[in-house]
Amino acid sequence: MKICSLLPSGTEILFALGLGDQIIGVTDLCTYPPEARSKPIVCRSKIDVDALSSQQVEAMMRKLLASGESPYALDRDWLLQNSPDVVLTQDLCYFCEVDAPTVNQALLGAPAQPQVVVLRPRTLAEIFDAIHQVGQVCGAADGARRLVLDLQTRVEKVAQRLAGVSARPRVYSLEGINPAVVGGHWIPDLLQRAGGCQDRYAPGCPAVRVFWREVVEYQPDKLFLDLCSSDLARILREIPWLVAQEGWPELPAVRNGEVYLINHEYLSSPGPRVVQGLEILAQLTHPNLFTGLVPPNTVARLDPDLAAQCLPQDIARCFRPYEAA
Repeated sequence: MKICSLLPSGTEILFALGLGDQIIGVTDLCTYPPEARSKPIVCRSKIDVDALSSQQVEAMMRKLLASGESPYALDRDWLLQNSPDVVLTQDLCYFCEVDAPTVNQALLGAPAQPQVVVLRPRTLAEIFDAIHQVGQVCGAADGARRLVLDLQTRVEKVAQRLAGVSARPRVYSLEGINPAVVGGHWIPDLLQRAGGCQDRYAPGCPAVRVFWREVVEYQPDKLFLDLCSSDLARILREIPWLVAQEGWPELPAVRNGEVYLINHEYLSSPGPRVVQGLEILAQLTHPNLFTGLVPPNTVARLDPDLAAQCLPQDIARCFRPYEAA
């Protein structure tokens, strides 16, 4: 079977199911596992988020939307010439990866129509359903069942450890800065499953742009910054904008050093690693109950003493690599 994966989560699922050798094309955002980087790139983002600020990305997105142009360049000639049997795509977020309508348009006139599989998970349970879906279509149903069972077992271990815990800190997660964006879909699900109190956004809801004052009004005990498509270095470049906002110093999370920067790859892509994202959130939310779940170089934590004496433009030096107590 020849499979083309046009989204990182699909590529991750395929490799986890042992189907990596059947992948004939990916996108430039498909970087995990490392073997994915060796696959032909058939779709590229027109916006380099690594080189631009959030404000610049926002401006470019608005420009593309106004012109009716897709944020992604899909190689239609490659699709027609290589004739994949299966194409994985999504219709969850127009901005995150190339979407199903764009893919279907590109395939018009193809001599052999591939099976276009549209993944649209919005909760943790639906991520597991998507794994089953890929396994069924790609001839790896048994492998998908085993993978999902293993992931569900890990989720249940978190739930068992939290059973009976009544003290749940108020948590807030941002996947965008300037504009501020609350992470949606499976993120509220993960926050609740990790033992946090987050009652404004229901599991499965879309991402929401918010005014900063809404964060201040919520007064979170723990603030997670897991910006979409951003590693720690990029988040550190973006955070001075937050620190300059009115009410930042008074947030309980800031006063107590409970502001965490989290590498996006464990949270922003609805594949198997999202369960590791849950485990990371569980340890950050309840460090007295969980340990050993945060990989090195994945999380940075605010030092409140340094931050109290720091100008917004220098806030990056106030974050330290996370170490469990």
